[in-house]
Formats: sequence, C-alpha cells, structure tokens
Amino acid sequence: MKATPHRLATLADPRSPEAEAYRTLRTSILFSSLDQPIRTLLVTGAGAEDGKSTVVANLAVAFAQAGTQTILADFDLRRPALHDLFDLPNDKGVTTALLEQGKGTPHLQPTAVPGLHLLTSGPVPPSPGDLVGTQAAKQLVQTLSSMAELVLFDAPSAGYVADAAILASQLDGVVLVVSAGTTQRDVALRAKTLLEKANARILGVALDNVHTDPALLRALGAPSQAQPSRSWFPFRKKS
Repeated sequence: MKATPHRLATLADPRSPEAEAYRTLRTSILFSSLDQPIRTLLVTGAGAEDGKSTVVANLAVAFAQAGTQTILADFDLRRPALHDLFDLPNDKGVTTALLEQGKGTPHLQPTAVPGLHLLTSGPVPPSPGDLVGTQAAKQLVQTLSSMAELVLFDAPSAGYVADAAILASQLDGVVLVVSAGTTQRDVALRAKTLLEKANARILGVALDNVHTDPALLRALGAPSQAQPSRSWFPFRKKS
C-alpha cells in the first residue's frame, strides 16, 4: 500500500473542509454535463502557480471514491507533478506511449485508491509542445477513453503555452483553475480566451480564495451571487 501523499486532502483527511470542497467540485462537474456526459476532462491552470495539479489529483481521487473507474493522465510534459503527488515512478508514461505510437498498452500504474490508475508523464522531452498535437497524442486520448469511465488530464497552464488549448480541443470539457491573490487578471482572461478559440468546452472555473478578489470573480463571469465554499468555489461558465 502506497503512503498517503500529504497534498491529497481527499486521502489524507477525507472529512476535512478541503476534501469536501473537491467532492462539491465533482458534483458541480456532473451537474454541468447532464446533457453531454463527460468522459474526458482537462484540468488546467491560468497561471504558473495556480495549483492545478493538486486540484486534478484530488478530483480524480474524489471520482474514484464515488465508484467511477478513473484514469488520471499527466500531459504536463514541461513540469510534471502527478508522479510526485502519488509517490510513483516516472520512467514510463505519456512520452513513452507517444513514441510507441499505439504499438503498446499505456503504462498505467495503480494508486492507493481503488478504481484510480495513473499515467505519469514519462521522461520530459526536449520539445514538449510538439508532441501534444500529434496524431499519436490523439490516438492515446482515444485509447485511454476506452479503458475507463472517466479520464482526467493535467496539462501546462493555459495562460502561457498552447499545450492545454490543443489538448482541450480533443476532450469533452475543461475546468480552469485560478487563485485569487496569485493569478493575474490578464493571465486568467488570456487563458480563458485561448481555450475558447480552440473551441474547448469550458465547464467552469475552480476558484481559490475568491472572496479576496471579487473583481477577478466578475471578470471571469461568475454569477453575482457566488460565494466561496471553504477553499474552492466551482461554477459554470456563462454563455
């Protein structure tokens, strides 16, 4: 049995307000996709320090704990973090699967959570941006989708590089993570714009410490009655 990673509140302290916030986020995603069920979901940040890897890891745990067969895939080929969060090796993963071009089975690793498997990034490539848009990457997404009820993807922050937007165009939905007091407003809006230009289906924005920056909340299109719930407040993007 793997040690419980301390940054995974859904494992380390499942009764905590933070763990409950991730379960609330899970429920919000399910309700936002009643008409168009989600099988593949990208969680990305707007800026560099928005905590998107911690969010997607806890969200994956929350889905698996609810009985959903889940795969978590680390497509952040620039600064991968999921292998550290789950204390698993990273010698094989997304990059090795892409190099094999569908000739082998993706190297999924079991986690401490029943029903949750992790595909780590694999060795960091010299040109990560060139891999995400390849036919091999599209095929890998399709393969993973056939292997679980839900596949969650981590990717580089959408406000700085194109990787997230390229990946998002292939998936069923996106959750954008921003942190009030850390995320600059122009960066958050640029990330949102780039995802929309890629025809990504933005389900909503997960906000940390939203009460500290109501202007950021308004700029991103949150409903006027939105109030923070502990650490995170997810809400649907306005059309």
